Amino acid sequence: MAVFSYTGINRESTIVRGTVAADSPRQARDQLRGQGVRVKRLAEMAGKTGNASWPRFSLSSSKAQWATAVHELAMMLHAGIPMLDAIDTIAEQNHGSFRAAMLGVRDKVAAGSSLAEALGQRPDLFDAASVHMVEVGENSGTLDAVLDQLAEFKRKQLGLRDAVTTAMVYPLFLVCFGAAAALFLMTSVLPPLLENLQETMEVLPWPTRVAKALSDLLLSYGWLIGIGLVAVVFGVITFCRTDRGKELWHRTLLRMPLIGPMAVKQGVARIAMIIGTLSRSGVELTRAVELAERSTGNVIFKKALRECGDRIAAGEEVADALRQSGAFPPLAVRVFSVGQESGKLDEMLFRLADDYDAQVATASARFTALLEPILILVLAALVGFLLLATILPILEAGNVM
Repeated sequence: MAVFSYTGINRESTIVRGTVAADSPRQARDQLRGQGVRVKRLAEMAGKTGNASWPRFSLSSSKAQWATAVHELAMMLHAGIPMLDAIDTIAEQNHGSFRAAMLGVRDKVAAGSSLAEALGQRPDLFDAASVHMVEVGENSGTLDAVLDQLAEFKRKQLGLRDAVTTAMVYPLFLVCFGAAAALFLMTSVLPPLLENLQETMEVLPWPTRVAKALSDLLLSYGWLIGIGLVAVVFGVITFCRTDRGKELWHRTLLRMPLIGPMAVKQGVARIAMIIGTLSRSGVELTRAVELAERSTGNVIFKKALRECGDRIAAGEEVADALRQSGAFPPLAVRVFSVGQESGKLDEMLFRLADDYDAQVATASARFTALLEPILILVLAALVGFLLLATILPILEAGNVM
């Protein structure tokens, strides 16, 4: 489906400009004619979006694009720019599925739907909490202020995720680089060298024999080992996508040493930010807990929030409901209790989220600082063993001669 920019005159004899998604120029003109627009100029936006046959690479995900779009939309609405023009501007500077989604949102809003209804048609890109906050802002007439709160929430959420992801990039690079270097040495460097040494020596040193056995194994059954590893990884991923596998993986993740406490605090910080943002926007607590449950990816927290929401709806105190779920730390339970009693739940939750964000950032930095030298030592030991397996027979052969 192509994207066309148009200039035309509407029923009020006013010049209008915008974009429309259609399969052909004729279909685009028919759509605009049905909206009461008499088209004066219609052009495909190939020059702005690039060649459609070549996929465009982007380092930003749809979540990051939506977080940026929320901030820009709030800024343009606060400046008095009409909604349709603001959405057009956001769509023009994005591409891919997010651009198509924003054009779809623009068409639905132009047809009379609310912004929340249009966003709700794409739950894969726009989460339930964002949709509900937009609905609250539209109903209360404070959409720009609500979008500012949503943009701040998205910024903190992405900042926490990016901090943890960035901390793990270097260790993962070391692991991949070390594995590739070891495979190259075992399959390309050692075999011809060991073959020459074996002709001059009757008994090879034990490190050399171990390296030779591993090299022969990789050369003879490397393809089978590779297929087996791929099959195991595929099986684990498939199992983790099932309900039982996902619950088992998430429960194990929360109980792992070092990583578990960080995962718990990261999940609680996300939940606290969602509930705090929704509460500040005027959403009742039971509804906020429900939306937090729908926006949380961890199955354990999702199940705990579902049970907590049911208990709160039945008249139980929020602190007791959270405590009985067993998934939340005592500090989080206490903050919910004090915040509800003092009437400052949103402020307390934001403080809790900020505190946990800082703790996760510090813990991830320390974990990375500890993991990096350990991985370097392991890689150094591996490479040193291979060098020892190569040098020892050379030295012994020199002594014999």
